[in-house]
Amino acid sequence: MSLVDLTVDGAVALVRLNRPPVNALSEELSVELGEAFDRCADPEIRAVVVTGQPHFAAGADIKGFQAAYDSGVDEKLAGALLGTVAKLESLEKPTIAAIHGYALGGGLELAMGCDFRYLAVDAKVGQPEILLGIIPGAGGTQRLPRIVGYQRAKEIVFSGRQVDAEEAERIGLADRVAPTEELLDLALADAGRWAAGPTRALAAAKRALNDGWGHVMGQALMVEAGAFQDCFWTDDAKEGVAAFIEKRKAEFTGR
Repeated sequence: MSLVDLTVDGAVALVRLNRPPVNALSEELSVELGEAFDRCADPEIRAVVVTGQPHFAAGADIKGFQAAYDSGVDEKLAGALLGTVAKLESLEKPTIAAIHGYALGGGLELAMGCDFRYLAVDAKVGQPEILLGIIPGAGGTQRLPRIVGYQRAKEIVFSGRQVDAEEAERIGLADRVAPTEELLDLALADAGRWAAGPTRALAAAKRALNDGWGHVMGQALMVEAGAFQDCFWTDDAKEGVAAFIEKRKAEFTGR
């Protein structure tokens, strides 16, 4: 049985975790996710939704940690997931995590690799690794402060507590909150709208935002200028300018 299901409808890809009962993130699941994200790099795919039910991903497979203790082998236990989240984050198209149930530990780290996080009203997220005597190892201590702010991220990581959907929306960790039965349809509909947009301009904006973060202003502006130049001569840019002048709706093709 495949641990990841990938389906494509038009220009929108749906990546669904499939490791019952809670989509615990084993090394095998992380590798299959990475392979799915490689396929999502196809330029014909212009937006991606990542989901899992009844839980997005309830964290890492702790049995793998115990196996490492038993064997005494010093493995890079977060390595597969770390690389997989990096692949997701670098996809040059909009991505949405549709979160049902729990997204804890590596599950939240995976979700933070997406551009947007949509939560079901009963969803809960968090970085509970500290309760095991460890810390997040696939980007949690680095991406969470960039999303919710340094001090709030420190409290969430130090406490290991679970954050409900209402609080997640209030602090910017959730971009939208919806009834459980409506969540996936909402995410797919919004992904469809992103997919109809100027994909290469969206990719350039994403690259400028991601790569410019943390640089001094002069360096960040150079990143932005390069990204602007990358999209200025695209077919979509020419179409957008022509549509503006002709007072009509632009028809973007992603080229």
